[in-house]
Amino acid sequence: MKTIKASGVGNPIDRIEGHLKVTGKAKYASEFPVENMVYAQGVNSTIAKGKITSIDTTAAENLEGVLAVITYKNAEKLKNYTKEMTDFSLTTIAPVFQDRQVYYYGQYIACVVAETFEQAQYACRLVKVTYEEETPDIHLDKNKSKAYKPGDSADFTRGDMEAGMREAHVTLEETYTTPIEHQQPMELHAAIVSWNNAEVKMYANQQILDQATTSISETFNIPKEDVQIITPYIGGGFGSKLNVFKHITMATMASKMIGRPVQITVTRQQMFTNTGMRQFDEQKMRLGAKKDGSLTALAHHTTSHTAKNLQYFEACGNVSKMLYKTPNNAVTHRLIPLNIQCPSSMRAPGEATGSFALESAIDELAWKLKMDPIDFRIKNDTQVDMGEDKPFSSRLLKECLRIGADKFGWEKRKMQPRTNKNGNWLIGYGVSAASRRAPYMKTSAKVALELKQNAVNANLKMDATDIGTGTYTIVAQTVSEYLSIPVENVIVEIGDSEFPVTPGSGGSWGAASYCNGARKACENAIAELKKKQNIAESEEIEIAELLRQNNLSSFEAEGTVEPSEEYKKHSVFSFGANFTEVWVDKDTGMYRIKRMVNVGSAGKILNPKTAYGQIIGGLTMGAGMVIAERTQVEPNYGNFITRTLADYHVPVNLDLANIDVIFLPEEDKIANEMGIKGIGELGIISVAASIANAIFNATGKRMRDLPITPEKLIEAGLEPGVA
Repeated sequence: MKTIKASGVGNPIDRIEGHLKVTGKAKYASEFPVENMVYAQGVNSTIAKGKITSIDTTAAENLEGVLAVITYKNAEKLKNYTKEMTDFSLTTIAPVFQDRQVYYYGQYIACVVAETFEQAQYACRLVKVTYEEETPDIHLDKNKSKAYKPGDSADFTRGDMEAGMREAHVTLEETYTTPIEHQQPMELHAAIVSWNNAEVKMYANQQILDQATTSISETFNIPKEDVQIITPYIGGGFGSKLNVFKHITMATMASKMIGRPVQITVTRQQMFTNTGMRQFDEQKMRLGAKKDGSLTALAHHTTSHTAKNLQYFEACGNVSKMLYKTPNNAVTHRLIPLNIQCPSSMRAPGEATGSFALESAIDELAWKLKMDPIDFRIKNDTQVDMGEDKPFSSRLLKECLRIGADKFGWEKRKMQPRTNKNGNWLIGYGVSAASRRAPYMKTSAKVALELKQNAVNANLKMDATDIGTGTYTIVAQTVSEYLSIPVENVIVEIGDSEFPVTPGSGGSWGAASYCNGARKACENAIAELKKKQNIAESEEIEIAELLRQNNLSSFEAEGTVEPSEEYKKHSVFSFGANFTEVWVDKDTGMYRIKRMVNVGSAGKILNPKTAYGQIIGGLTMGAGMVIAERTQVEPNYGNFITRTLADYHVPVNLDLANIDVIFLPEEDKIANEMGIKGIGELGIISVAASIANAIFNATGKRMRDLPITPEKLIEAGLEPGVA
């Protein structure tokens, strides 16, 4: 068999775990063989607000195979929320069945445990519940008087907004709305939990193991070190698997009560009601600019909803603090408590939705100024993050826009809408700028070296997770790079909370944090081996020779990295630009995305193949925001009308375009020693705006409410002269 020689960072090698996945050997949370295992399923409420007055579990308990039905009557007492609106963070506790109160439709009100999955499912239907029902608050518009400020970080001001608007020659005031969306990864949320003498071991698809163990330990009032989570593979998350949701609590409680391992799988329908979502956002934008295109003022005011007992908000306005040079700036966020499950993180929370409003408004203001929208953005470029009063560690946004324009053929665009036509099709070009913070977080790793004949094998361990992004591969490439050994000699073990601690997957911090942690462990191994033989650090010597000189066949070293002082003095972001060509049928309102060009400035690209996949995924989700994605709330009862993948639509191949992805050469050594920045969320940011802006260029109609459907375009009037 031919040996693959490609190794080290920067090479587009195949995923090292790919063969395990395509052959079904990669085990996901619900697939581990555990002896004596039983099955749990949650029972959901059928009202959005009220109290349980009675719950009859007799029929379910008498069913063959049923071992227990857990309700508020017999549930273990857990740590509960201590204030009216608890922040829904990555370590927030997840109590369940602690009282009779129902806060939203679909809330877990009971849990059935049975010998088989089918028995548990059927028994759930036999649980009889009656309620003291109350009128739920489910309408944003009807409850705006209840809007409140969710903490000091919700608002930001710079300069004098009103003075800036008075100074402007051209102004814009518009409102943009984005709907509730659901993450819906391919792999359902699931866990297998074993409670043994107050020690908990679980296979669970959590994106961040260290913080998940904190949440579970605090919920059950047990030491954190007594909780172990194992998750070698995660079949997608998009933020939905960041938090500990209540199915984890139910399975843990059930295992403790029954004394057997318990498997729980959240159904696809429950993925809509019980594992988070992107919240609805109403964003009011106010912008002002001088005749030469200089921005004088920018305000971004967001109103969203949260749950009745948990608080979460997308910081939609954060992008408006830093993307452009604006002397006068105001950003606010307000929340309205509703009887709907608590929102949570979804890919690029805040930026994905906030960029739609900002980049649509920027395009609108450029149109009013009769300026090319690329020129307008470049005119207001800045090398200083005015939101934090720090210089950017690097910022190549202008280059992204210019290179993308050249690749896309922007010169063919005509400013006047409805100018480019092909038969019944109206053709439009749209552009948008993108930015996403590129965090770098404390990370530890352990590397074990083994000398066999003349070859060195390396085993790298950390509690990182792979949610389909290529963690195994880029970490292996890093070890290969810094030990100068073939990548096929590297084994990467991740996804176990007992391994060295990392920040987990999420927030675009994974690649930079993981790989620098792996780098440090490898560098420490080399340094320690050299030190034992008094070899100068600058002397080049192969790792195999180092082991031989130390008369060692094996050796272990650990490494920990964290942000430098220089990092803390700068604002570290990835940047990008999106270009879209859209064809709109003037009679039916049907439209097609014909071409997309994405240019990214995201530091050193560790693996162009896996990075390309990340951007393609982001572009697809961004297109989904425009084309179809929307979770609708039933206006009377508060349940979701769209509750399966049959009626919650996402893009398919025919919806997408010919896509070019370009990475600018960049190594940001202020960001971290390897020069890496995150790209996992950059790909989705402002994609929706580029499509909406292209639709305006094609039709002359501004669409400010997502998704943009053919019906909305027809209602807007696609014929010339129709208002």
